[in-house]
Amino acid sequence: MAAHVGEVPATEIPCGIVTVSDTRTAATDQSGAAVRSLLEEKGYPVVLHEIVPDELVAIRAAVTGALERPELRALIVTGGTGIAARDVTVESVATLWARELPGFGEAFRALGFAEIGPKALLSRATAGVIAGKFVALLPGSVAGCRLAMDRLVVPLLGHVTALLATESRGRPST
Repeated sequence: MAAHVGEVPATEIPCGIVTVSDTRTAATDQSGAAVRSLLEEKGYPVVLHEIVPDELVAIRAAVTGALERPELRALIVTGGTGIAARDVTVESVATLWARELPGFGEAFRALGFAEIGPKALLSRATAGVIAGKFVALLPGSVAGCRLAMDRLVVPLLGHVTALLATESRGRPST
């Protein structure tokens, strides 16, 4: 029988935020600010918060650079998950996933559909594991970020971090 894997306390899960946008600045990044506020309210330290343009190379560099930080255990990327020509966040990390979690995007779209209807199906939000760390790709809208953070990311972070820590120590995960 597999051992029970608990939860890592929020204070032990340093997080990073990358906002993908051609137009937002530190003063106008409402989605990144919402993600940061929701994390900090729950006790998660935010150790990185940056804004990068909607460009595949810039997004990939920001994600890989963030994940190289040894203290960072989770990364939230907001923006660029729609279907517009400039929305390339999903493509920028597609080759980086160690494990993609398709259920995350499916659950997000189902929650969004219940709130806003069919427009929620245009989101390509997803999550997974890259370099042994949890990464979530969220929409650029404040409402979408709040929904994903409240209903999916925050409730998962403690457990997913415990699973990844157990796996990195070479023990079987559950």
